[in-house]
Amino acid sequence: MADLSVQPKKRKIHGLVWLLLAIVLLVIIIFLQRSCNDTGDDYAVKTADTSATVGATTPTTTKNDTSMAGRTPGAGNWDDIDQNAPATGYDEIKDKNVSVRGNGNYGIYSLGEDILFDKGKSTIRTSAAQNLRQIAASINKRFKGGDVRVYGYTDSVGSTNNNKQLAEQRAAAVRSWLAVNGNIDSSHISLNPIGEGRPIASNSTEHGRQQNRRVEIIARKP
Repeated sequence: MADLSVQPKKRKIHGLVWLLLAIVLLVIIIFLQRSCNDTGDDYAVKTADTSATVGATTPTTTKNDTSMAGRTPGAGNWDDIDQNAPATGYDEIKDKNVSVRGNGNYGIYSLGEDILFDKGKSTIRTSAAQNLRQIAASINKRFKGGDVRVYGYTDSVGSTNNNKQLAEQRAAAVRSWLAVNGNIDSSHISLNPIGEGRPIASNSTEHGRQQNRRVEIIARKP
């Protein structure tokens, strides 16, 4: 009878011990999991913060070069130039072969091809020097330091490419003359070969074609 009364108590003690061990083990597991999660979260936050800092401290710079070294001749807004501006008179322009139109902000000097060049050629005639001297003097008087554009025009006889090439060669010849002999800074002069475009007369007649073969020099105030 004594054995029957003692045995159940030992089983109860053993059961309690295993229960306590199980609880302690569970607590340890939970603690370890939380520690791992906290470490991972901290790492993620630090990584994100570091990335944000790097992005914030990386400067984005833009270069705005206003020096003459990066300047394009004739650059700027030319939208206010009216190609059909009314004729005007400059006292310094004495030669009737030079027509002038424009206003106080810009001047358009126009010379016929027959004054500047032989037909189909791009070499400036010696006799045209007096015309170009007057134009250069007028530009230096009224538009000193401003940009200058030299436009070359032809008639529509021949191919479009050949006309464009001839217009460019003639404009380049005038540009060179103005820079070398006209005391105009070459960095302010740009070429604008048009060719057979923008005719001012009909190309169906010889008189109209002669009017279309021309060089126009546009100068504006700086």
